[in-house]
Amino acid sequence: MKKNLIITVLALISFSYVNAQDSSTKRADKLFDRFEFVKSAEKYLELIEDGNETDYIIKRLADSYYNIYDSNEAEKWYAKIIKNKDPEVIYRYSQMLKANGKYKESNKWMSSFSEMRPYDSRAIAFKNTPNYIDKIIGRGKKFNIQNIDINSEYSDFGSILKDKKIYFTSSRNTDRKSYGWNDEPFLDIYSSTINEKGSFLEPNLLEELNSKFHEGILSFSSDGNTIYFTRESFYEKEFEKSEENKNKYGQSYIYKATKLKDKFNIIESLDINDPSYSNKNPMVSPDGKHLYFSSNRAGGFGMYDIYKASINDDGTLSDVENLGQNINSEGQEGFPFLSNDNVLYFSSDGHLGIGGLDVFYSRYIDGKWSNVRNVGIPVNSGADDFAFIIDEENINGFVSSNRPGGVGKDDIYALKKIKPICDILLESTVVDSKTNNPIETALTSISDGTGVIENTKESNVDGLVAYILECGDEFNLVASKEGYETKSVAVKLTENDPPMLTIMLDPIEELIVDTKVELNNIYFDFDKFNITSKAAFELDKLVAVMNMYPEMKITVESHTDSRGTSSYNKGLSERRAKSTVQYVISKGINEDRLKAIGMGEEVSLFDCSKGCNEEQHSQNRRSEFIIE
Repeated sequence: MKKNLIITVLALISFSYVNAQDSSTKRADKLFDRFEFVKSAEKYLELIEDGNETDYIIKRLADSYYNIYDSNEAEKWYAKIIKNKDPEVIYRYSQMLKANGKYKESNKWMSSFSEMRPYDSRAIAFKNTPNYIDKIIGRGKKFNIQNIDINSEYSDFGSILKDKKIYFTSSRNTDRKSYGWNDEPFLDIYSSTINEKGSFLEPNLLEELNSKFHEGILSFSSDGNTIYFTRESFYEKEFEKSEENKNKYGQSYIYKATKLKDKFNIIESLDINDPSYSNKNPMVSPDGKHLYFSSNRAGGFGMYDIYKASINDDGTLSDVENLGQNINSEGQEGFPFLSNDNVLYFSSDGHLGIGGLDVFYSRYIDGKWSNVRNVGIPVNSGADDFAFIIDEENINGFVSSNRPGGVGKDDIYALKKIKPICDILLESTVVDSKTNNPIETALTSISDGTGVIENTKESNVDGLVAYILECGDEFNLVASKEGYETKSVAVKLTENDPPMLTIMLDPIEELIVDTKVELNNIYFDFDKFNITSKAAFELDKLVAVMNMYPEMKITVESHTDSRGTSSYNKGLSERRAKSTVQYVISKGINEDRLKAIGMGEEVSLFDCSKGCNEEQHSQNRRSEFIIE
């Protein structure tokens, strides 16, 4: 499992139960604390089989399986301690269910997690789009993928192409000692020449970069004379030693290898490295001016975040910058790749995906990274999918995965784009309907049937606001500004007709006509008195008017249709009027400024004594707002 790649980390997050350790678990705990999860799973399982089935041991066993991505066993053991209501256990359990294709049950436990951690970005994303899996799968596939013949029975991943060679990371060197995390040999960097038929020749170790420690995930400078790659900090004899268990914990460092006489033999550790955190997964931008990488340094949003740094003329780095919360989550983000058309691809287990690590992408617009999109199937699966790259023509590339059916634990897959990842630049200008002047700092957002899907943006001095949105979907663009009526415009995006919208906001005073505040009708469902989302949208306009005119008082008159008895309809209309008033009060308007009157069926827009259709009945069910 490449969730914690590369290679070692300062400490593994494990949510232990207090005072649960004892002498019987000492051996298993030692293996776990040294990240030897294959062996720790065996020891914890032995303890359980001997009758020592405590919550602590079950939790550690489940975490061991989780870290080697044995999703079936992790699901099985997390299920036994779900009763303890540990939020992170619930989250991991939901992810393992999802990885095993149990989407409905996974969503059930994600709902529980969201209730326990309502401000967690993972919970917020889920609540905004609870049916995201159907949406991802429903988009159809944009790529064909195929397992390539360079893969071995071990882990092979993280490929790049350069000068008719493929460079990749592998644990196939059986002359090396095994690494306890997954019980495979330490990682090395390999290269293989691609012949005229497009086949890969026998891979060779890249001797000048490899050591007795882990090496992997490399990127070339734009001129091809420098390689950036990841290596363990143990190479520098830099590590931290635990006072509790005396284990040595190294970090992942990024190194730079410069070519001299056709060999990359001038190797140096970058000055951004530090013994207190890891830097890994380096990637040079196409213009050669920036280095993108993943790090767990302090000040991030989650376990690992994606950063970028400027590459100076002398080769040093400066201006290290976190890419922000649109990219980074409470989980792990890594394996950044910036394509030739400036699309950032990366892997994450914190954004909404199909299971494990998924590949996502984002575009840079208006000085910010857009909300991330899932690349979809078959690039993503229920397993870990990562290290996505694509060529300069944005047609051919590679992705790595530990999905079922592969040759080894991690395999490299060739991919070919068969359908564009269709995004449209939606530009909109917000203007005053009376003067036609642009409105600066108007607040806009994008929503669909599931809720808000693009964060609020402000229009610029020209009233312009822009969003990157997916083709083929229907959206609502909502614009608001203090002193104006809020507007919502329906938009359907097609690749052939990129829209340029003008949203005209009416000044609030335009809503005041004679002795009424003229809103679009507030309709109620049959025999109901709850405020619908459409009704709330209109009532927010009333709130804006009353905020602009603090002395204004409003009488809410609520009406019913003629179905039902007169006395019943009178009571129903009173409940509707009170419900309307309560909504407005909840938005900060003093209750002394509002009065609720239920009119029943007395004043109908349509006389239904001889029958009405459903539309006419609907219009009779309304609220009106009288200025006192």
